[in-house]
Amino acid sequence: MRGPVRFLFSLFTAALLALAASGALADSKALIDAKSQEALVRLRDHAAGADKLLKKAAGVLVFPDIVKMGFGVGGQYGEGSLLIDGKPEAYYATAGATFGLQLGAQYKTEMILFMTEEALNGFRNRPGWEIGVDSSVALVETSTGGHVDLKKIADPVVGFIFSNEGLMYNLTLEGSKIRRIAR
Repeated sequence: MRGPVRFLFSLFTAALLALAASGALADSKALIDAKSQEALVRLRDHAAGADKLLKKAAGVLVFPDIVKMGFGVGGQYGEGSLLIDGKPEAYYATAGATFGLQLGAQYKTEMILFMTEEALNGFRNRPGWEIGVDSSVALVETSTGGHVDLKKIADPVVGFIFSNEGLMYNLTLEGSKIRRIAR
């Protein structure tokens, strides 16, 4: 990144994290848990076969409502929970910068599935985790009928991005920074 862009990114990320740390953007445990369960239901509705994939996962990191805001350069922030055997084990925040022409705000849901115990432990044993640096996440795509083809999924970490309208394609999780938070 060039100097001014890096400065703006740092400034925006610091502002988001300061808001989160102050509690201005913070959700309660109960609200995160409820929204995470709703997000799982929506994923199952949008992608047939996702339920089997969720059951195979060693852990599922759910960010039910990530807000993405921008005016030219922007950023995103969301809170979620790590589910193991369907139960919340820990809480996390994700933040990142976005670039390109953008104005306004939008919401999306992100889920990261750790398909192996090794991948899950690699995530849990880090104080912070950056997608694309600490690990890559293969986004799951569905067939034209909206079905997840389990035979094509071999990556140890996979993810979904969706909104109320359904799965979102041509997006990336690269650059998202995830850290554990107290709740």
